[in-house]
Amino acid sequence: MAGSLLPVGKAVLRSRQPSNCYTFNADLQHPKSIPILPPYKKRVKQNNTLNKSVLLSPLVCQYRLKPVSSLDSDVPRPIDQSSEDLKSSESFKQWDSLTAKFAGAANIPFLILQLPQIILNARNLLAGNQAALFAVPWLGMFTGLLGNLSLLSYFIKKRETEVVVVQTLGVVTIYIVISQLAMAGSMPLPHYAVTSVVIACGLAVNFMNYFHLLNPIIWRYWEDFITIAGLSALPQVMWSTFIPYVPNTILPGAVAFVLAILAVFMSRTGKLPEKGIKFVGSISGWTATLLFMWMPVSQMWTNLLNPDNIKGLSALSMLLAMIGNGLMIPRALFTRDLMWFTGSTWACVFYGWGNLVCLYCCKVISREFFLASTTAFVAWLVFSFWRDTQVYGYNSPLKSLKELISGS
Repeated sequence: MAGSLLPVGKAVLRSRQPSNCYTFNADLQHPKSIPILPPYKKRVKQNNTLNKSVLLSPLVCQYRLKPVSSLDSDVPRPIDQSSEDLKSSESFKQWDSLTAKFAGAANIPFLILQLPQIILNARNLLAGNQAALFAVPWLGMFTGLLGNLSLLSYFIKKRETEVVVVQTLGVVTIYIVISQLAMAGSMPLPHYAVTSVVIACGLAVNFMNYFHLLNPIIWRYWEDFITIAGLSALPQVMWSTFIPYVPNTILPGAVAFVLAILAVFMSRTGKLPEKGIKFVGSISGWTATLLFMWMPVSQMWTNLLNPDNIKGLSALSMLLAMIGNGLMIPRALFTRDLMWFTGSTWACVFYGWGNLVCLYCCKVISREFFLASTTAFVAWLVFSFWRDTQVYGYNSPLKSLKELISGS
């Protein structure tokens, strides 16, 4: 319904501040008509539609941290946090930012992780002391290299730029060490040649995918390849570590190879249920983590068999490994990425601290160096879990650990 208004005279607008007083005169004119407002229910419906469109807009950040199921650790997903109070809390935002900075800072120790070992190997090679390089098992380095390459694909798929740099540095530096081992005769040349081809192809495929230059079909084939390769290599590498105490056979790898091909084929042809397809999709990431985790086991087994060759290890490399992986533990715990947390923690405990134990027992490092490293490592773990518990508002760190494992 339209209506008419009476004419209104001039209005005077004044500021309330005396020092800045001013006068504004304007003729106020009434509108010719007032449009009819829609019924209340219709207006409510329009407002709800508007609110829905605004809330679903990509400009509105809806995602925060959500626990990730252990089976889904390698599936890229937006980070969500259901609790609005938790999401808006200052402590949550600060810890979110700080853990990201910790993960980024891990690039520094990983950048120079293998440099002491590379320099030590180069000195031994120049001195003609090839036997010292046999203290570094090529099989353990190979598992770490294959694990780093597979994890590179995992983090590229998740678009974790800082960790992509870490994994790339790991691939390059470990490959340099493997090249030195091949020069010393520790690693067979045919194995080294095949490894070189795989590393070159893997780096090319991964970075073409990162910069969106790769056909998705090729990336799918690459994922199938690392799934089959990782699942085949893992049992074979584990078995070969204990030769000559076990028969020298390729049976574990052959059986795993057949099972891996069967699993991938059934997954791609849709002959598996949804959970089965999800499980096969997670194999590549978990086999990469397990390969990476087996690297320190192989090293410690070599230390046990040949304690005299422990002097060929670099204590600084072990310390840097512990620092680099330790810096990523808070972020992995905060994002509830079980696979990331497992790999980082295992590398800290067994590759970093475990080899420091071996060096200390053989009197290669001082007692003060070992105790300081151990104390700092334990304090960092306690701080990470304590801070995570405080940020999430839990009473016990076991709650954080439960969410990390179960995703709920």
